[in-house]
Amino acid sequence: MIITNISQLLLIDAQNKNFKRGKELSDFPIIENAYLSIKDDLIDSFGLMSELSDYSNEDVLDAQGGIVWPSWIDSHTHLVYAGTREDEFAQRLHGASYEEIANKGGGILNSVKKLRNASFDELYSSAEVRLKELLRMGTGALEVKSGYGLDLENELKMLKVARALEKEYKIPIKTSLLAAHAIPIEFKDNRRGYVDYIINEILPAAHEQKLLDYIDVFCEKGYFTAQEMQDIIVAAQKFGIKSKLHVNQFNSLGAIQIACEHDALSVDHLEVLSEEEARILGESNTIATALPGCSLFLEIPYTPAKLLIENNAILALATDFNPGSAPSGNMNLMVSLACIKMKLTPEQAISAATLNGAAAIELSDTHGSIKKGKKANLNISGPLHSYSFIPYNFGHNHVKHTILNGKLTHHD
Repeated sequence: MIITNISQLLLIDAQNKNFKRGKELSDFPIIENAYLSIKDDLIDSFGLMSELSDYSNEDVLDAQGGIVWPSWIDSHTHLVYAGTREDEFAQRLHGASYEEIANKGGGILNSVKKLRNASFDELYSSAEVRLKELLRMGTGALEVKSGYGLDLENELKMLKVARALEKEYKIPIKTSLLAAHAIPIEFKDNRRGYVDYIINEILPAAHEQKLLDYIDVFCEKGYFTAQEMQDIIVAAQKFGIKSKLHVNQFNSLGAIQIACEHDALSVDHLEVLSEEEARILGESNTIATALPGCSLFLEIPYTPAKLLIENNAILALATDFNPGSAPSGNMNLMVSLACIKMKLTPEQAISAATLNGAAAIELSDTHGSIKKGKKANLNISGPLHSYSFIPYNFGHNHVKHTILNGKLTHHD
């Protein structure tokens, strides 16, 4: 396939980097009036339309002045869940706090109850609907967490759903075991017993069945301490499993320093962040992942992305798509929020949502930028003169066509 008449081809990076750090996020090479050719499922060549020789015998897709960029990479989602929580949303609007709702059996434990009562097929069917929507909005690879089972059977059930979706849809879906998402009711008086249960039973079983790529822990007051987080990630390291961690959403508990000391792949949320913590991240290869959809929905501070960039950190953007605190998987909206609320430039936001998102799930060798030999997972907009229109015209899906594995994808 050859894509012709591209108004702007967003390369994202031209330095053969696997991620962009600090000010590098602003480096944003583009080719105007461009073409791109695909061979099998890989990018084969690209350049100026004026340089394109005879292509009359090729399968041609005329972009008609649209912009082409790499698929969004959503490196933090909770795509597999049972039931929604709009009732809690309404309670919040009537004045109840997040903590009050949780104390009444809402929050994560509400989702746990629903998930334990759902079959594999029910979970697969509902997650499939959500995945199809993400694909229509331009996401071409993602991470999916467990964390609503909180016992061996149901944590594995969630991970199996994610693996089945990856097999069916043939896009990268990385999995994270988030059994340390909350303390289940049956362990409410024995939190250390639950940590040991994760370490000694759930983690080994998930690893043996090849269901997880990463380990995750929700390190937050009322959930898991920094020490418990460390115990779990050290246990995972014995299996060669890296960590992707929920930290600093509401409180700074010393988790960032521990995460960086243990070479965590990413630390996610970071709505509460000190200058010292930003400095630590800037001196590490741990990726700082901001989740602006959660900040919008819960009306909490946004990750201080500019501070992270000033400290030379590796910044990524993701959705946190989940039924309780971020019920949107729209990466287009995340890029807009990053610009409007976190004051990133369009170049910084798009880089964070593509190449750095790919790095946050170890896919940047093959995804996240336009480069010969990388996977041809691409988005094509309708006719546009500037990529800045994508975050500017917020709330809209500007993805007219998606190409996944080198093939034009028709979404039902």
